[in-house]
Amino acid sequence: MTAFARRARASAGRMHPELSLVSYTLLGHLEERGGCRATDLAAHYALDKSTVSRQVAALERTGLVERRVDPEDHRVQVLHLTEAGRRILAQVTESRRTAFRERLTDWPEEDLVRFAAYLERYNAWQDTASDGDRG
Repeated sequence: MTAFARRARASAGRMHPELSLVSYTLLGHLEERGGCRATDLAAHYALDKSTVSRQVAALERTGLVERRVDPEDHRVQVLHLTEAGRRILAQVTESRRTAFRERLTDWPEEDLVRFAAYLERYNAWQDTASDGDRG
């Protein structure tokens, strides 16, 4: 698992120099949810609010994320991907898919099916001692 995580961090930097694995993950979450508050990101990933704040600030500086006032509660700011953020996320996602395809191209079908089942099983596990939302 450590080698897998190390490779993921390294590949994120190669695919886009301004986009760390954490940044990529946060952008993906914002796209999936259609936007959310920074505190929601911190809670979902069990990260310190200051860590998320620094990451979000960097994403804002690079023009990948913007804050919008929540129409239902004007006191709340919701983070959304910008058009540039969507483009970068799509590019990095496609690069990652290509890398996975290249790495798995020689695997027999039965190994791919088994690998996919193991990943689904791993990702479905929920820690009853936590919020069950971490991966």
